[in-house]
Amino acid sequence: MRAKGGWHEPPPGFDEERYKKRTTVERAINRLKQSRAVATRYDKRGYIFRGTATTADLLIWLRG
Repeated sequence: MRAKGGWHEPPPGFDEERYKKRTTVERAINRLKQSRAVATRYDKRGYIFRGTATTADLLIWLRG
């Protein structure tokens, strides 16, 4: 067995539950970045950007 784990084994200290949560968050952020306004952040003020991000989030949620 290698120091980093076997061929089909996770490395030592690998937390599967934490990895699942991290992947979920990364995928959600990537879906938000598909909206051009969120990815480029044209909005100068924070409250307007928050509204843009919320709108993009709602559209993602409604599409299912």
